[in-house]
Amino acid sequence: MRRGGSEALLASPLSAQNPPPADRPNNNAVNSSGQNNSDKPVAGANSFTEGQAKSKIEDAGFSDVTSLNKDDNGVWRAKAKKGGSSTDVSLDFQGNVNAAK
Repeated sequence: MRRGGSEALLASPLSAQNPPPADRPNNNAVNSSGQNNSDKPVAGANSFTEGQAKSKIEDAGFSDVTSLNKDDNGVWRAKAKKGGSSTDVSLDFQGNVNAAK
């Protein structure tokens, strides 16, 4: 059975060049080491294990990471030291490590 006319459904080449806007800062799943794209934690499904979360916080220059727990927004929260001072820190699903301000 043959249809009349050209009815091929092809994606426009322009659609691949114009991705939808990001709904989060830079919209990365995980940031490169040392790069934060947000100065506060971004809520989202966090796949970091407790050990990975602790390592990411330590890689950001913190030590003595304690009381590490994931909150209802998917953000890992802990107490840690940096520069001799103890502070609250967070790690979101994008890998952003932020100290409480």
